[in-house]
Amino acid sequence: MSVALVGVLYAGATLTTMLSGVPIAFALGSVALLFMFIFMPAASLDTVAQNVYEEISSITLLSIPLFILKGAAIGRSKAGQDLYSAMHAWMHRIPGGLGIANIFACALFAAMAGSSPATCSAIGSAGIPEMRRRGYSGGFAAGIIAAGGTLGILLPPSITMILYAVAAEQSLGRLFLAGIGPGFLLVMLFAGYAMVRFRREYAAAHAAYARDGRESAILREDSYTMGERFSTLPRVLPFILLLTGVMVALYGGYATPSETAGLGGLMALGLIALIYGVWRPGSINPILAATMRESTMLMLIIGMSLLYAYVMSYLHISQSAAAAVVDLNLSRWLLLATILVLVVILGFFLPPVSIILMTAPIILPPLRNAGFDLVWFGVVMTITMEMGLIHPPVGLNIFVIKNIAPDIPLSDIIWQTLPFVVLMALAIVILCVVPGVALWLPNVLLPDTK
Repeated sequence: MSVALVGVLYAGATLTTMLSGVPIAFALGSVALLFMFIFMPAASLDTVAQNVYEEISSITLLSIPLFILKGAAIGRSKAGQDLYSAMHAWMHRIPGGLGIANIFACALFAAMAGSSPATCSAIGSAGIPEMRRRGYSGGFAAGIIAAGGTLGILLPPSITMILYAVAAEQSLGRLFLAGIGPGFLLVMLFAGYAMVRFRREYAAAHAAYARDGRESAILREDSYTMGERFSTLPRVLPFILLLTGVMVALYGGYATPSETAGLGGLMALGLIALIYGVWRPGSINPILAATMRESTMLMLIIGMSLLYAYVMSYLHISQSAAAAVVDLNLSRWLLLATILVLVVILGFFLPPVSIILMTAPIILPPLRNAGFDLVWFGVVMTITMEMGLIHPPVGLNIFVIKNIAPDIPLSDIIWQTLPFVVLMALAIVILCVVPGVALWLPNVLLPDTK
């Protein structure tokens, strides 16, 4: 049987299994085992457990459960609400300042937690009701939080970046640094759109008031004294210091990524115990249980995805697919565009973790041969996968928001996230034109010696 036919059967079996509702980890694992049984030597089945163990025993992957612990500790405390309140107090005078405060709060929380769903839940649970109470439309408020939450897979310590570093064999430190500039760019783009959209809603509310005397809460202005502003800082500053300490430890060369993750997890537990009194077993158990549940699920997906990629490589599917892409003789930018469109399509159905581990063996060799920096591409690919978190039909963040605010129609949430998808596409274009947005910081702090 030809490699092309085996590849078609492999892809067809994968899609059929996934669309049948089987969880991703078991879908990938079962397809890999089936093709091992049919096309590979019988002895290979005896090494399945050993192969999976060897793939997930990477010291880099060890940091994932520890970063998840840090995110769970912060996400299950009131840190998100306090962070949002502080941002609101300091930015309320800016047009659309409440929406911008939510975006900045999402960015900072994402940098501490490393998780998009956790960011949406923590900031959205406080931010969406507050924005709606101040006259923001439900869809606009939901779109801000859904888009802000996507920053969790771009800003360090991003679990998605960790997996890409393993799959692409790139420096995790350089990848983390490369995500900072584009993350700041997205924050600025999102904040600019929030300001423009707020002015439109404010103008519409003002016109309605002039026409029929109907006053909207969006027309009322908040007022905070300087004392009230500073009173919001004591609970927020320790977590900012935690973020700063983790980054200094990692990029200053004082600790490895795994050691940094452990340090961050312990410090987060210490801070929520000190600030919020979360130290009793009844309070800590949900944090540990959530960490175990999410870590187990994620590591199982990683293990099965790597087994799936191993079988794909053994059967020469990935090599043949990569060679077929090269044989198309596409220009380097058309090659990049084709691959990014593929990632967008996969984002309709798959989470970022699976996209990275399933496509890396196929797309990275042609990109490397075309002269693209794989650290730079990791950032571009991550932003492309961010789109998948807020566009239908899967759009994980959309459903997280729907769970937070069930009375907002799903159609409103989807329509109000689309402008942010366009802004992400604009950010990708900017990165293509000015790659230094991503590469300047890693080149200065952690120059590539290869």
